[in-house]
Amino acid sequence: MKHNYYTYNKQELIQNPKIPLIVMDGNQTIFKAIAEEMIEEIETKNKQNEKTVFICPVGPVGQYAYFVDMVNEKNISLKNVWFINMDEYLDDKKQWIEKEHKLSFRGFMDRNVYTKIKANLVMPEEQRVFPDPNNITYIPNLIETLGGVDICFGGIGINGHVAFNEPQDDLSSEEYLNLKSRVLEIAPETRAVNSIGDLNGALDDMPKYCVTIGINEIYNARKIRLGCFRDWHRAVVRQAAHGEKSSHFPVTLLQGHQDINIKFTEFVANLEG
Repeated sequence: MKHNYYTYNKQELIQNPKIPLIVMDGNQTIFKAIAEEMIEEIETKNKQNEKTVFICPVGPVGQYAYFVDMVNEKNISLKNVWFINMDEYLDDKKQWIEKEHKLSFRGFMDRNVYTKIKANLVMPEEQRVFPDPNNITYIPNLIETLGGVDICFGGIGINGHVAFNEPQDDLSSEEYLNLKSRVLEIAPETRAVNSIGDLNGALDDMPKYCVTIGINEIYNARKIRLGCFRDWHRAVVRQAAHGEKSSHFPVTLLQGHQDINIKFTEFVANLEG
């Protein structure tokens, strides 16, 4: 079956999308905009002496260098900030891969975010949260205790996943939106794409399992901000914004969220070049 939206030019793409779209010059423009929104939210909440709660990805990651610089330069306290990371790879025993592993999201955040922020500004370790395969209800319960998530930041996978919420064609949209944090098997297309980006195509060395927050936690965030900039995001953005809601392409289930947008590059917006 042919999907006409895959061939939409820029003007057709941005006309009446089901998810608001923001076209930006290039990758760094997107990353900086995400970092600025993170900083703005934290500064606002700090002034009100309130907690800031983010769901954070490791992919996209370009925002973190800007974020770290802004925090350090402006001396912004993160003591009342919670970073709930979306997901982590698991080994064959369905336990976290070692933090020292090249693919570890926990390791990435330590190396590139937490240890780069001034010690007097960074949040306590207990406020740097990852889904735990041995305590799967912790994050949903934590979010409820904290009063909800202010902003969920993320990207979109080639099969429409957000976090590692892979397609499940056997579930209705309503059933899928009820899925919370869980351990699951990573889809073959996700493993293939990630192996190209992270392991030079070493597919056999890609983990087969992951732990992820659910689409439920994402959908219930007060704001959702997604960034897309890869070549194959051309099709992904078009399907996200113009496809039908379906657990076959999970990001479509975020259509109609009260405050969501997808930021993407001119390269993604245009099919030529």
